[in-house]
Amino acid sequence: MSNSFGNIFRLTTFGESHGPAIGGVIDGVPSGFNLDLDAIQRELDRRRPGQSDIVTARRESDTVTLLSGIFEGMTTGTPIGFTIPNSDQHSADYDNMRGVLRPSHADFTYTTKYGLRDHRGGGRSSARETAPRVVAGAIARQILSRLGVTIQAYTSQVGDIKLDIPYTELDLSLVESNAVRCPHEACALRMIDLIKEIKSQGDTIGGVVTCVIKGMPVGLGEPVGQKLHAMLGAAMLSINAAKGFEIGLGFDGAGMRGSEAIDPFDIDQEGHVTTTANHSGGVQGGISNGADIYFNVAFKPVATLLRPIETISEDGKPITLQARGRHDPCVVPRAVPVVEAMAAMTILDAWLMNKSTSFNQL
Repeated sequence: MSNSFGNIFRLTTFGESHGPAIGGVIDGVPSGFNLDLDAIQRELDRRRPGQSDIVTARRESDTVTLLSGIFEGMTTGTPIGFTIPNSDQHSADYDNMRGVLRPSHADFTYTTKYGLRDHRGGGRSSARETAPRVVAGAIARQILSRLGVTIQAYTSQVGDIKLDIPYTELDLSLVESNAVRCPHEACALRMIDLIKEIKSQGDTIGGVVTCVIKGMPVGLGEPVGQKLHAMLGAAMLSINAAKGFEIGLGFDGAGMRGSEAIDPFDIDQEGHVTTTANHSGGVQGGISNGADIYFNVAFKPVATLLRPIETISEDGKPITLQARGRHDPCVVPRAVPVVEAMAAMTILDAWLMNKSTSFNQL
């Protein structure tokens, strides 16, 4: 259970950063859907390491092998199992980290909880675990596209450089035009320069990913325990290094008056109920209202610094750690496809759950 996501559309992942492979099992995929297998690989390619000089230099092909649940390109309704090999591990780079508690890593918590840990690349706590999520998200995304739902995330902040322009005024088709995945050329160049500067200092930097979901049906999400924004928040905060989530106005709404923050109702030209504003971020009462869903996910700076830091060993002795290995100076550019994948899984799961709430949905 602790390694699974979702209710009906459900992903269970397995594997460690320096093991032979990572992978997953996806339950709840409807039968009879013709999958584009190349599209799954393309999403993995967006997440893979080594794709530019502002991310980790680890070189993984991230080639997915689908083991079950698909026959002649069509989903069978049975579990979809898959693996992704690990082929470029430099485990020796982590020898000096054995028995050392790296600040802000999962070393202390994993050791205390389980009594042992895999120190090579963080083991199960590594961001390598997000690759199986991208596979499941790519499948969910294809099904959602049939329903008219599209998902696009982008980098909106790196350090103190913030793209302070509403998504409605951006050309989101430009997201993949640069290495940092920011749909604003001038801002992207500044972000890239900052990441390179931070990297040269052996330091790291955090940032924010913004995600926009369009074509949302009305009625997804449950009244209490499975509010749609709560499901999205849980999904996003399960991503490595994610430390904050806000939807719609988010924290900015705390300083506003109700008269400023409400979304007045209207009727569009086709006779559908709509709103003249979208401060709610597409969710009201925990249920989608048909407007765009938009939210931000804040990512902390990577905790592994490529310069000496003071820490302690597992037996409490002071030690100076000089980390080695290949690490992202900023996780944000590679987090963009992961955020999209978790959003796709969550929305499809909510859609499938909604099919069981009323005879009107059958």
